[in-house]
Amino acid sequence: MTNDFSHLSRRSFLAAAGAFGAASMALPRMALSADGKILTVRSYSDLQVLDPAYRLSLPEDDIIRSIFAPLVIPQAGDTWGWKAIAADSIEQLDDLTVAFKLRDNIGFTDGYGQMTAEDVKFSIERMADPANESPYAGDWAALKEVEVKDKLSGLIHLKSKFVPLWTTTLPTPASCILSKKAMEELGDKITTKPVAQSGQYLLADWQPKQKTVLKRNPDWAHEPGGFEEIHIIPIEDPATAERGFEAGDLDYTWTSVSSLPRLKENPPANSVVLEKPSLAYVWLGINQDNEALKDVRIRRAIQHAIDRPTVVDAAYFGAAGVGNGIIAPGLPGSRDAVTYDYDPAKARALLEEAGATGLNVTLDILNQTERLTAAQVIQANLAEVGINCEIKQNDSGTFWTLGSKDGDYFMDLQLVLSRFSMQPDPSWATVWFTPEQVGVWNWERFDNAEYKALHDEGLAESDEAKRDEIYKKMQGLMDESGCYVFLTHEVVGAIHRDTIQPGLKPNGESLYSEFKPA
Repeated sequence: MTNDFSHLSRRSFLAAAGAFGAASMALPRMALSADGKILTVRSYSDLQVLDPAYRLSLPEDDIIRSIFAPLVIPQAGDTWGWKAIAADSIEQLDDLTVAFKLRDNIGFTDGYGQMTAEDVKFSIERMADPANESPYAGDWAALKEVEVKDKLSGLIHLKSKFVPLWTTTLPTPASCILSKKAMEELGDKITTKPVAQSGQYLLADWQPKQKTVLKRNPDWAHEPGGFEEIHIIPIEDPATAERGFEAGDLDYTWTSVSSLPRLKENPPANSVVLEKPSLAYVWLGINQDNEALKDVRIRRAIQHAIDRPTVVDAAYFGAAGVGNGIIAPGLPGSRDAVTYDYDPAKARALLEEAGATGLNVTLDILNQTERLTAAQVIQANLAEVGINCEIKQNDSGTFWTLGSKDGDYFMDLQLVLSRFSMQPDPSWATVWFTPEQVGVWNWERFDNAEYKALHDEGLAESDEAKRDEIYKKMQGLMDESGCYVFLTHEVVGAIHRDTIQPGLKPNGESLYSEFKPA
């Protein structure tokens, strides 16, 4: 297939989308409108949950903090920091106390009145309450209580020092403020129909697997979003999205890592190609509670069977390097190596010792080109040591529920190729593999008390050298479990029209409210 897509018409793009397994799409007639009022962007998954406490994927984060005003958001640019949104002022008074004051004219839709400090207290304590079983409760693990001082002011009291507060808690949807009254009337989680919105944008329309439309909130009295409307098109496969951009149907999209060399060398007309360092991590997970994989010797055999550099080179065409854990370079805990090596002979010996020669396994992946390529190399590696591997491709709606204890597949899950996004603190990598996350995001069902104790220690440790030691030890425990084969941190590629100024975090993740016309 040729790499020149300049000839693609709208009809041929839609045909390509079907051929490449994208979600059903009804693309808008134009991308960036002639008057610059509409921005059309690609998301890699459709929305499923708009509740800040129960969100499922990174694309939902961006919608949630656009429609439910958070205290702060990450600042756009090349330096990690934060920017106040709902907060008129917010500051840390000491290790255990944060003072905040809300802007005085933020209202909730649907007649739910003004946002107050009582809403802040409700929203934060709701997420932190163990009884609510929020998978993001760890963001507020150190919370003692939120004290209301007056209508707009309050204090966030912590039980203990919490180092990641300003990097992985407050700038995320963990600080989005919901209406206490609306949520008590709802008496449940928010799904895809938001109640009492309050942000710079409002959810105006959602057509499942086709389009989500955000419109400027006419009652937002502060800095408005840069566009009248943002149209978000779910396209799972990045290669399909690139074709959509080149056909004129998108203004902004993440690209596949493997396409970056081609796009940088020959960018489409009137476009800008970006490459950003990634904090994300990609790994092969092995479910230790699956009956066929309970023997640690079998899991260690799989670790030794995988040629990690070959997997990464094949999937990303040399554009990404091999990663050695869940913590990216530049953060405390980043490692130079794993504790297992590529050794097919050792893998075969372990399988024979465990009586598992001729083992049959399944490998679940998200339906994306890079994931499939990586899975095919893994499949070939496993075949070399006598393991028969069936690859199972899933759309995003199915994939992100595979390991959930609320489903009916989590014990049948065997191998899974996963990618998690990150915040700029190592604790946001380690938290998903604690015992509390078993059957939530910990699909390998790795359950280690020492790991949990180290995670808790790292949250309160501000000495960077000590934190580095803690997080390296935790990843060593992950290695020893046999549940993980770490692959890469990728890089982030994006492409946008030269008529827009994208609002991006330093790692290339988008901030819809920060996109502006150039």
